[in-house]
Amino acid sequence: MAAGPLRADDGQSRGPPRTNGVMQGAGQLFPPPIKTCDGPITCCGSRPMGEGDASRALIQTVGGRGACGCWFPWRRGGLAAAMEPGIVGPGPYRATRLWNEIIELFRAGMPLRKHRCRFKSYERCFKASEAVDCLHELLGSNQNFGPEVTRSQTVKLLKKFLKNHVIEDIKGRWGKEDFQDDGHLYRFPPSSPLKPYPKKPMYGKEVIKFPDWNDPKAGTSQEHIPVKSIVMNSEMWYKRHSIAIGEVPACKLVFRRELTQENIEEIWKSMTLSRLQKVLGLDCLDEVIDTKLVNSKHIVQNAYNVNKQGIVTLEDKSKDLPHWILSAMKCLANWPICSDLKQPTYSGFERDVFKTIVDYFGQMKEPLLTFNFFDVFVSVLGLLQKHSEAIEALQISCLLLPPENRRKLQLLVRMMARISFNKDLPPLSESVRTRVLMVQAFSRCILCSKDEMDLDELLAAKLVSFLMDNYQEILSVPSSLKSSIEEHVVHVQRVQIKYAGADTDAVFPAPSFCHQISTDEFEYQRVTGSQEPLVALLEEIAMNKEISMKDKKKKLKQFQKSYPEVYRVRFPTPETEAVLFPEKSKQKQPLLMWALRKPFQPFHRTRSFRM
Repeated sequence: MAAGPLRADDGQSRGPPRTNGVMQGAGQLFPPPIKTCDGPITCCGSRPMGEGDASRALIQTVGGRGACGCWFPWRRGGLAAAMEPGIVGPGPYRATRLWNEIIELFRAGMPLRKHRCRFKSYERCFKASEAVDCLHELLGSNQNFGPEVTRSQTVKLLKKFLKNHVIEDIKGRWGKEDFQDDGHLYRFPPSSPLKPYPKKPMYGKEVIKFPDWNDPKAGTSQEHIPVKSIVMNSEMWYKRHSIAIGEVPACKLVFRRELTQENIEEIWKSMTLSRLQKVLGLDCLDEVIDTKLVNSKHIVQNAYNVNKQGIVTLEDKSKDLPHWILSAMKCLANWPICSDLKQPTYSGFERDVFKTIVDYFGQMKEPLLTFNFFDVFVSVLGLLQKHSEAIEALQISCLLLPPENRRKLQLLVRMMARISFNKDLPPLSESVRTRVLMVQAFSRCILCSKDEMDLDELLAAKLVSFLMDNYQEILSVPSSLKSSIEEHVVHVQRVQIKYAGADTDAVFPAPSFCHQISTDEFEYQRVTGSQEPLVALLEEIAMNKEISMKDKKKKLKQFQKSYPEVYRVRFPTPETEAVLFPEKSKQKQPLLMWALRKPFQPFHRTRSFRM
């Protein structure tokens, strides 16, 4: 762009005057009943005030009268009082949903008026300072961001808007982050500025298995047979039905195999992700995290390799913070007691130490919460209204981090919290409060995304503020999760009684993580998944030659009564069923020829039998 945006002639711009950055009108605060408007929303018939049905509905319901008698949607309690969106809860693409929501609200509520610049009039545009006022008020009262959003952060967001063609200057130029809080004129482009949902690759369903008991150790006796999972075969079916008629199943002691360290780590990963999914209230985690990137070793190390203060201890000391950074952080965290450094002898010493820490963390290539887990932590932000659930979700999410990242995060957030509440520490900035300074200085090194279009800076500021207020709980190992996993491990290793054919014969599988399928695939799995074992069972009963015909008829009749549809498919007609039971041919004995010639006569004694 050869030249910058045009600046409006302040004396020639039309519309109500502004006071404290908010459009003010000379009308009454609560207007009389508002007439409906079916056409474009304009001011005095020539100055459009907003875009879309959202602005039309807002002007019809709430508003205030401007100096020229027009209605302004932000008059009652500010702009966001007219548009109060709910919390965008956890789930996939939360950052994208927030981005699109802010754009829609900004386009709906930003007043568009006629301005003059360099002896030329421009319709449906606004000043840069007016955009900052409008967006700052909107973000401050939005529950997803809160009042801690600063004006400078709002300007940075508008720079991203300009770069991504959410807004453009009145000459149609965009693509650079040269937006300033001044009187230059901007407008909304005619094309849709909403961000499309990214097409993430569907992560394959990773079934995290418990230890496999199917491979017995060499020399294992018959009494130490590992427990196998349930397989629905004819033998199992007979056993289960025999229980119903009073037969007592056999039982025996089963000795479990010893779990390896790898087995225990997989159990930790499985149960940790399952608990995270439950707390977030998601049907599956595939859209917010790739479970294959979760390292089970990291979870176990973060849970057990800790010191008395709960800080992670590293086996590889080369991954730890440098000694001089640790000394600087301790100096500010424990001010004015500096154990590793001598008492400062010049004014501004603490600011130099703070700048050193900021420079070190600012040069990191990846944030402490990592790019891979960005969507997880953004989803957790949707739970901040539910304090206890947000704490637990952050506890579990921080367990997934690499140990070196978790350790740095623990030390950094603890230092930030102590500095913010330390009244003995001199101010580290002349213009910004210490707490705000902490958030601005370190939020980006804690959480950010690769995508510049995301609201990463605002989201990171909100997350860091919550971390500072609750760092002792969040950065500790969740005791309930740890105890439940340890109890499960002990249960798996315990000697148990095995009943043949009973449900205790099964090892309950670890929670798995689903992925979305099409409707046709679901219907196919629903039919085939439930009927295939039954079809195999029926075929096994029909082809079994070891049982008598009487027992086979009995079992088939019982199967037909329980699963008539499956039975009808296999035996559609009585003839197909009769094939299994061939009738024996009854052969009649041949009659003697002499018996046909004369009837049977009683025995008579003859003379040869006489004495």
